[in-house]
Amino acid sequence: MGSDSKDSSARRLDMVREQILARGIRDPRVLEAMEQVPRELFVPRHLQDEAYEDHPLPIGYGQTISQPYIVALMADMLGLDGRERVLDIGTGSGYAAAVLASIALEVFSMERVPELAERARENLRKAGFSQVQVRCGDGSLGWPEAAPFDGICVAAGAPAMPDALSEQLAVGGRLVIPVGPEQGVQRLLCITRRPDGGFDREDFGDVRFVPLLGEEGWSRD
Repeated sequence: MGSDSKDSSARRLDMVREQILARGIRDPRVLEAMEQVPRELFVPRHLQDEAYEDHPLPIGYGQTISQPYIVALMADMLGLDGRERVLDIGTGSGYAAAVLASIALEVFSMERVPELAERARENLRKAGFSQVQVRCGDGSLGWPEAAPFDGICVAAGAPAMPDALSEQLAVGGRLVIPVGPEQGVQRLLCITRRPDGGFDREDFGDVRFVPLLGEEGWSRD
């Protein structure tokens, strides 16, 4: 067990050096979180050997765990300094929530698939992140009673910025979300709320995410 732990630690360091630093991410908080969170605990057992590979992995129910670089990029885009309350949409296996919880003050995470929400709670508990609150529900509507949030991170592609999420964003807060077609290439946007109530947008390029399903996302009806 000791050698397995050392091997995982070494693979995490290699991942950060080769996949994260090499692509220009420099925030020490993000790098430290990526080095510390045991990604192998958040992937299916039969895929644990691929936990640190540079690609997404299936986690069941048509969902995936994003590639490490994308998780790091989205955390970096939020610009966290450790004092923030963050809403994570699309809990999946819980990995991104764990990374965010390593940086932010509080993390609230939403997952629409009940089985994945329960699995994420267990994964987070095993990894030592039981402070993350996980709710099963429509992520496109956010978590109104816990708002406002200093950061909102959406791990699913939306047809447009959901009004419910923008309304739950604190002044100066950032919403990171893929926007575009249900299938194919989306654009990864960082939306910042201005004091006058308006929003500034920054485009970080092409990404591919599963669709954000819900009242203010894509419909399956």
